[in-house]
Amino acid sequence: MVRVVQPEASVSDAVLVARHLEKTYGSGPTAVRALVDVDFTLAAGEMLVLLGPSGSGKSTLLNLIGGLDAPSGGSIVYRDHDLSRADDDDLTRYRREHVGFVFQFYNLVPSLTARENVALVVDLVADAMKPEDALGMVGLADRLDHFPSELSGGEQQRVAIARAIAKRPDLLLCDEPTGALDGKTGRLVLEAIETVNRELGTATALITHNAVIAAMADRVVTMKDGGIASERRNPTRASPSTLDW
Repeated sequence: MVRVVQPEASVSDAVLVARHLEKTYGSGPTAVRALVDVDFTLAAGEMLVLLGPSGSGKSTLLNLIGGLDAPSGGSIVYRDHDLSRADDDDLTRYRREHVGFVFQFYNLVPSLTARENVALVVDLVADAMKPEDALGMVGLADRLDHFPSELSGGEQQRVAIARAIAKRPDLLLCDEPTGALDGKTGRLVLEAIETVNRELGTATALITHNAVIAAMADRVVTMKDGGIASERRNPTRASPSTLDW
């Protein structure tokens, strides 16, 4: 990757720093500005929740900092690597070695067991966790050899989390991980994410429409119309088990 030395990258404890981030889809009169002059940081070990309505830019921001898409302007620096200047091979390596993704839909391979789904990522990186250890961390030690069809929605999502964290990523990016789940099951999924954040020290950014979930964050960023509308820190983090929705 392209290495840079710039003041933005030296923000205290920051794993990732974005400055003046822009993303425009299309051109001319039909162009859509999905992100407008966004400054964003994610610190080591932080639990950050991104709030905002549909179309506010949350998923676009997550896709950019996760290396799934390229910005139209501005910079994204992961440690000392400028992702906004990286080529496709660099971004692939960044995603494979440093980022874990969890989406609303689980994207498990139906013909593979929970253990085998997690094992898919283990051979891609050095120092990966054993699938059994990753599944144990999310409370599925007794479901290793079950197929997705034999698991509940919440259990499938926890397999997806185990798969994302088995490579010990520096960043865990979660886009509406409880969006398809009821409150009780969603809390179990959030407990799994909180455990990963606490025990592995993984910097975690979680998108949600559900403002109640913000209570489990160190920091809450609210987006509107492609920009950062507000930001606050919680004095304490609530346990996911206490959340009520």
